[in-house]
Amino acid sequence: MSGTPTLCSKAINNSEEAFVPDNRAEIKLSGILARRVLFFTLVFLLGALGIGMMFEILRSNGVTVLEISLLLLFGITFLWIVFAFTSGAIGFVLQLLRLDPLTLQRQTSVPSPEPAVSTRTAVIMPVYNEDTARVIAGFEVSLRSLEATGQLEAFDFYLLSDTQDPEIARAEAGAWQQLCQRLGPLASHVHYRRRTDNSGRKVGNVSDFCCRWGDAYESMIVLDADSVMTGECMLSLVHAIEQNPTAALVQTVPIPVRQETMFGRFLQFAADLYSPMLATGLAFWQTDTANYWGHNAIIRIEPFLQHCGLPELKGPGPFGGEILSHDFVEAAMLRRAGWNVILLADARGSFEEVPSNLLDYATRDRRWVQGNMQHLALLTGSRLHGVNRLHFLLGAVAYASSLLWLLMLALSTIDAVVRALSSNVFFTSGFQMFPNWPIAKTGLIFSLLSFTVALLILPKVFGVVIALLQRRAQFGGAWRLTVGAIIETLFAILIAPLMMVFHAYFVVSVLIGHKVSWNAQGREGRMVPWGEAFSHTFPATFVAILWGALTYVLTPVFFWWMTPVLAGLVLAAPIVRYSSSLALGLWLRDLGIFIAPSEAEEPPVLAALSVSLQANGTDYPSVPEPATPPSRWRDMPIQSFAK
Repeated sequence: MSGTPTLCSKAINNSEEAFVPDNRAEIKLSGILARRVLFFTLVFLLGALGIGMMFEILRSNGVTVLEISLLLLFGITFLWIVFAFTSGAIGFVLQLLRLDPLTLQRQTSVPSPEPAVSTRTAVIMPVYNEDTARVIAGFEVSLRSLEATGQLEAFDFYLLSDTQDPEIARAEAGAWQQLCQRLGPLASHVHYRRRTDNSGRKVGNVSDFCCRWGDAYESMIVLDADSVMTGECMLSLVHAIEQNPTAALVQTVPIPVRQETMFGRFLQFAADLYSPMLATGLAFWQTDTANYWGHNAIIRIEPFLQHCGLPELKGPGPFGGEILSHDFVEAAMLRRAGWNVILLADARGSFEEVPSNLLDYATRDRRWVQGNMQHLALLTGSRLHGVNRLHFLLGAVAYASSLLWLLMLALSTIDAVVRALSSNVFFTSGFQMFPNWPIAKTGLIFSLLSFTVALLILPKVFGVVIALLQRRAQFGGAWRLTVGAIIETLFAILIAPLMMVFHAYFVVSVLIGHKVSWNAQGREGRMVPWGEAFSHTFPATFVAILWGALTYVLTPVFFWWMTPVLAGLVLAAPIVRYSSSLALGLWLRDLGIFIAPSEAEEPPVLAALSVSLQANGTDYPSVPEPATPPSRWRDMPIQSFAK
């Protein structure tokens, strides 16, 4: 491959070469229309096949309002599955053939040296009431990794604090002073600013930076409070912007790291195993209209400043008011203005951390549900690209599908119970000469079930095949990789019903107007207490027990079909409790289960992060807040979706 600027990743052993592109080449997209025609044709054909099979099953004994409702719910959720499967399948083929998803050119195993950058870039880290030690450590190790490349002179780092808690603000000021002392001469490249009024939350924080200091830089690399990025990865992003003058945003695929609980290690393993392949498929058909995920990306400042001033949406919540999930919207506004947004699926050295237990993970999703559902109000926005409208729709359906699945299961239960109670009624009219014999299309039912399961499971199989062929040593070897993938799949099936209930509840809460506060995320490992586990799962468990008892008595066959769903809900509290266990996570690691590439061969930047967290401590002096660096203000025009 000679088109995509990427970090030259190191091979783990001689049998697994790193295939990388030439970092200095322009990304040349070709056949954009043909790619999208191919992708959507596959989606249409697979979707039509599944929905058609469901229609044949339902219409065999006459179509009722209940069954029409079931077909509609099934159609929406099935298409969501088909979209994910098709992206994964395309990513699998491209990775198998070692083709870059953007240029469709062959990758090469000969790494190229990083050329000198010619523009100035700001690396910004917006934070809000975060763990000070972790923020400063990640900030410092990313800077020192960039220094090791010899190109730090072209960069400045900004810690943009929106912290409102006085104790955390005091700690930030003390930790910043210690950081500047450690950096010595390098301190000239770092700046700290704290807003006492965090209006606009993260959007306002980033916008404030662009208005104050944006004209001094060509681009900004946006990191989250838990982000770490290697110097080579940062250079590759700058090269992508420099060599592609029509690109305004280049997104990497952040890989979760540093997880110790069983649940955290499950997420970490799955993300590194499947995300690169899925992202490859997305990049293939999204091409120049990719999405922004809010962090671990580079943005060209001038178009961002001119076109990404977010308006308030008209009307009350949940669809009106301040835009909550800004990233999708900013990508759409850049694309509307004629700029390209690109996903680098094969970039390496972009890391993040994730919630370490199921409840904290669901809490993070609760915030995203509210923001993504609000995007439905933007579907009719003026001059938006069709792919961006699809991003908005799919982002909302990603969570709304849980409510639809739950409704579909409930309607299926009603349908099964009604059929069970009326199974011996063959004459439904007093003037009927011939009986209505019930028709059971058992073969078609099994075919549809097998088809659906295949669409859900095959992307995981594809990911394992790619890893076995190209990255098995990074996961501890073929045996550990295979066992880990099997356990990951089984655990994903086990927790799926509980996540379905959580997401369905969140969607309903949003639709009836309940709001959620956007606070700092919990990322450190903790064992969830039994009381907390039961309090969050008991309603779902109680309903599942009643549900199971009803179906077991009235329609035993349907009860056994429902067993995987009911089991996950009945066992919800123990699942939450024990999956948050640090001891279980470490035990699995000792067994070689869920070994991730960041553990098989730890990147230097992550090793430095661990050392920094252990060495620097949390004893911070009480010092005056650092002075805000000099700035030159520029206004950020507010955009409109009505014109």
